Amino acid sequence: MDKIKSIRAKEILDSRANPTVEVKITLESGIQAFASVPSGASTGVHEAHELRDNDKNRYNGKGVLTAVKNVNEIISPALVGRDVECWADDIMLSLDGSRTKENLGANAVLAVSLAIARAAAKSYGKELFEFLSRDKVYRMPTPMFNLLNGGAHANNNVDIQEFMVVPHGLDLPDAIRAGSEIYHTLGILLKDRGLSTGVGDEGGFAPNLNTDEEAIELLCMAISKSGYSTDKVGIALDVASSEWYKNGEYLLPKRGEKYTSNELTEYYSALIKKYPIISIEDGIGEDDLAGWSKLTAALGEKCMLVGDDLFVTNTQRLSMGIKHSAANAILIKPNQIGSLSQTMSVIDMARDVGYKYIISHRSGETLDSAISDIAVATKAEFIKAGAPARGERVAKYNRLLEILDMIS
Repeated sequence: MDKIKSIRAKEILDSRANPTVEVKITLESGIQAFASVPSGASTGVHEAHELRDNDKNRYNGKGVLTAVKNVNEIISPALVGRDVECWADDIMLSLDGSRTKENLGANAVLAVSLAIARAAAKSYGKELFEFLSRDKVYRMPTPMFNLLNGGAHANNNVDIQEFMVVPHGLDLPDAIRAGSEIYHTLGILLKDRGLSTGVGDEGGFAPNLNTDEEAIELLCMAISKSGYSTDKVGIALDVASSEWYKNGEYLLPKRGEKYTSNELTEYYSALIKKYPIISIEDGIGEDDLAGWSKLTAALGEKCMLVGDDLFVTNTQRLSMGIKHSAANAILIKPNQIGSLSQTMSVIDMARDVGYKYIISHRSGETLDSAISDIAVATKAEFIKAGAPARGERVAKYNRLLEILDMIS
């Protein structure tokens, strides 16, 4: 068994010009593997702890030199010399000793976790998706392309955070082509209307609009004008309503409108009847469990209801949701929980109870494409990686095409 020779971390930049952690693993055989971790803008309060330096003299306090030091001075000495398959995640969790990885930092732990998995795969002469697969039977996920941005992802007047097109009736190459064509068509529609074609954090356009519903109408027009039908290409929303939830009600910050959870459920029901919406993410706030149960009872048979802030890729949170019949799908973000093994455990739990699972990027991304390998290895039905534009987003889609070529 190949042994770990060295582990070194350094500070790099993510797609939002903020620091993040990159780790390089070297094995005694000379094999090297790298991993870098993303960072979210719209984050759930129950997520694992992303360790930042809080030194206002560096990167406005967002530096990660402490996390880097934790890798180089605490994690590395504990793992160097061990077999590459040494249950490194368990060792790191023990070293940290906290529930949310607040001591070492989830960013430090995850970077090492992913890098070791890549190194182990290479030591067996395998790709990461092959190494992670339980039965060597693969499935290509359907991309969920974020084409219009609002909420915390854009400086415009739109409250809903993401408006996505989902080519669920097409195979992967055609789905990616559809996403690209619809994206360009949407850009032309916006330009013709005199609207901004500037983009948000995830590559989607971020114009000011008269209403949030206008964004859905624009997506429907772009789908049609690109030559696709809505039975092949649906629409998904990431509402990110936890950003709105205060004192038992929902205040939309950009428009100043107020809703109860029941009123939001009625609003979504009306949208589903009017538009080809197949998925609504975070339609209710992360701590409004009663509202989630009511939403699921009302719309669970009509639409995929995805818990992101509600579950934060955590088995305890997912178990709570299952108990209360909250949501019918879960978003999987490895950096929310902070290790690959825990990520895989959440996927296993979701699969066992029949929840759909979507492997997802974050708004602050790197060129690391591990989520594509995870999606294929676990037979995820969907993957979220942003618009079909910007290198850190396209890297995930191109990796899917690369994997498809390998297994075809």
